[in-house]
Amino acid sequence: MTTRALGDLPGEALDGKRALVRVDFNVPLKDGAVTDDARIRAALPTITYLRERGARVVLLSHLGRPKGGPEPKYSLRQVVPTLERLLGAPVDFITDLAAGVAATKRLPRGAVALVENTRFWPGEETNDPALAASFAALGDFYVNDAFGSAHRAHASTEAVARLLKPAVAGFLMQKELTYLGETLADPKRPFIAVLGGAKISGKIDVIEALLPRCDEILIGGAMACTFFTALGFDMGTSLVERDRIDMAKGLLARAGKVLILPRGAVVAPSLDRAAERREVSSDAVPKGWAVFDIDQATRVDFRARLARARTIIWNGPMGVFETPPFDAGTRAVAEGLVQAGAKGAVTVVGGGDSAAAVAGLEDKLTHISTGGGASLEFLEGKPLPGVSALESA
Repeated sequence: MTTRALGDLPGEALDGKRALVRVDFNVPLKDGAVTDDARIRAALPTITYLRERGARVVLLSHLGRPKGGPEPKYSLRQVVPTLERLLGAPVDFITDLAAGVAATKRLPRGAVALVENTRFWPGEETNDPALAASFAALGDFYVNDAFGSAHRAHASTEAVARLLKPAVAGFLMQKELTYLGETLADPKRPFIAVLGGAKISGKIDVIEALLPRCDEILIGGAMACTFFTALGFDMGTSLVERDRIDMAKGLLARAGKVLILPRGAVVAPSLDRAAERREVSSDAVPKGWAVFDIDQATRVDFRARLARARTIIWNGPMGVFETPPFDAGTRAVAEGLVQAGAKGAVTVVGGGDSAAAVAGLEDKLTHISTGGGASLEFLEGKPLPGVSALESA
């Protein structure tokens, strides 16, 4: 199914109309100020397109995880100065949904308003139809540009799209669906996936979905320790999901040569004793020590495999990359993707920690997903509620 996109709407459907746009402004804050505006910048193409065509733009987003109602530390009012700076225009702020209906109708053509955190209203996370109707009253048509929230059936992502028509994908959402979808549907080969992170349980469905599609799946991060335990290796004090060992055994049995495990590891007694670190083979982790990264031999091996690839999907770090020097393995994979991309490979990075690891390399990679959980569920082949609710082209 092809999702109807913003660019499919004729000009008369935009001019003077109120565009209710679900964006992902769930940005990091410190002392009431935005510290990373990447998600706001990612929404600018859609917002700018609408403004230039005379639409009145009304933005919806969540921020953080407020518990049971409004919390000042999660107010989107803190985002307004950054949004105004990036747009070069003033932004109205709406705190009352009922009063907001008249406020949105008073907006001049090309003006922008931001609604307070959607999670401040009971019913957002339960996909309440009544709350969705209150959101829908703020617009004349709906645009979902928040891929990072598309895996959640919330009032602002799913129910509102069934009430307010037309309901279409914004440019960021369209880009995500195109790159992730085309990569999986018809990959150039060799097709390699790189999967890391702490837990095999969080990636089990992705591994299951990718096994029949990929030529190789390179495994890193603490999740590799569960596979090694399944092979009978002692992982010392490394993170191992004991309740997933049988699952890991089953995957190894079915995977054949597709699943590639690290040759060795960087180990240490603890994170704060990094100076004592050393490299060992995967079957020789000392008692009382833990795995914190892939070793140099694995970095060389993985980069050689990536150099041959024509399509690469990467989700999850190779170690505790936020704590140097245990970031070397993750950095090596990032460099491997850049080098493969320079030779024509399609390189897609799937959200979360992986996106943080390639900060500054955006222009050297094909696509960096803005959705951690959403990109994982997409790779698993699961329907995304926020996408399913949109119209088909």
